[in-house]
Amino acid sequence: MDIRTEDGPKGGRYVTGEPGAAAEMTFSRASPRLIIIDHTGVPDIYRGQGVGAKLANFAVQAARAGGWKIIPLCPFFKAQVERHPEWADVISR
Repeated sequence: MDIRTEDGPKGGRYVTGEPGAAAEMTFSRASPRLIIIDHTGVPDIYRGQGVGAKLANFAVQAARAGGWKIIPLCPFFKAQVERHPEWADVISR
């Protein structure tokens, strides 16, 4: 599954899928080294395929590679963080 980053100065999103049927995880920038993940949206056609979990893992890997931390405000992402204690190095509480 191809996940791409759409990034701007104030935030962006991790997105996969086709236009009109894209799954996304949106974020805003709190500082150069801190993002806030605030929403995950997965269309019904992708439900049950682990697309949301793949977006969450992609966000964690991006944070590790970029050297920043994540504040998890999105309920879905918060639940994923609870399931993955190995992500603690990039989670800011």
